[in-house]
Amino acid sequence: MRNQSRITFYLLLTPLVLWLGLLIIIPHIDMLLISLRERISFGVYETSLSQYEKALTEPLYLRTFWRTAVMSVLATVITLLIAFPVAYYIAKMAKGRLQQVLFLLCLIPFYVSELVRTFGWMILLRETGLISSLLQWVGLADQPVELLYTDATMMVGLVYTSMLFMVVPLVTTLESLDDSVIEAGYDLGGSGFSVLREIIIPHAMPGIVSGCIVVFMLSLGNYLTPTMLGGKDSLWFTEMIYNQFIVRSNWELGAAFGFMLLVLSSVIVWGMLRLTGRTLKETMG
Repeated sequence: MRNQSRITFYLLLTPLVLWLGLLIIIPHIDMLLISLRERISFGVYETSLSQYEKALTEPLYLRTFWRTAVMSVLATVITLLIAFPVAYYIAKMAKGRLQQVLFLLCLIPFYVSELVRTFGWMILLRETGLISSLLQWVGLADQPVELLYTDATMMVGLVYTSMLFMVVPLVTTLESLDDSVIEAGYDLGGSGFSVLREIIIPHAMPGIVSGCIVVFMLSLGNYLTPTMLGGKDSLWFTEMIYNQFIVRSNWELGAAFGFMLLVLSSVIVWGMLRLTGRTLKETMG
């Protein structure tokens, strides 16, 4: 029986090990090795840190790197500010069928691919789109208004794309908060703000942290939304990675860019966990 249990355990563990090894660990090791070499001539390479030096000294690369980080953090904050009241209403105020309908409405946009959703925003925001026509109809504009290809439009797309991944952990966490605890806070003389600060937010912190981590990762690594909604002037680091790998066939610099993005995301997630005093196990468990 013990041998059978051991064999069963190894059989169940094998797909996970293969998935981690073949799709995550080995490709990342290979990418690291590629980023640490410099092309001398065709088919001739030598080990060097020149790719990282180039990435950290070229103003365009460095500005795009930090711009992507700041915009991703901003998208995460905006998503949290919008998703928290929505999640609170679904979890604590809506009851029965209404709660199910509201949660389903959050899920429906994700029944289609991100590409289709992004095209939907482009149809709404283009010069001949619904919003431009509405502004002209009510007299707020006397000519077609181009709302695409701006940082604001790109931010709308990033928030919209990531909203569900913030709402779901918040709803799950807030549903576990007993209503009697909130009522006790009010009975003891607490105001709405103090109850929110002292009871609701501390209880929802696991959902807040896990949601922020997922949304930040999605925003930082997003390629489609910045490219389609931001246009050529809205620089995004994933677009530079794509250009180095696919357009310029400069795999060494593209791999260095990829590892810089990996290190940045890891550092920011670690800082977020340190600031909130939580561990990754507590957040994801």
